Amino acid sequence: MYVCLCKGITDSQLRAAIKDGGSEFKRLKKELAVGTQCGKCVPVAMSILAEETAKNAVYYEVA
Repeated sequence: MYVCLCKGITDSQLRAAIKDGGSEFKRLKKELAVGTQCGKCVPVAMSILAEETAKNAVYYEVA
């Protein structure tokens, strides 16, 4: 699914960047340019970031 139509960024690309250590939105913004044009994708991108961060926190907590 496309998260950012302006830059053509998909949720898979966003999730991969988060898994590679992009735990802050400003890093994702710099790395992928998500949210740098119209900004309509920011809420969805932030939601995916929160979701992936929570998954990683649970994983580390259990492991």
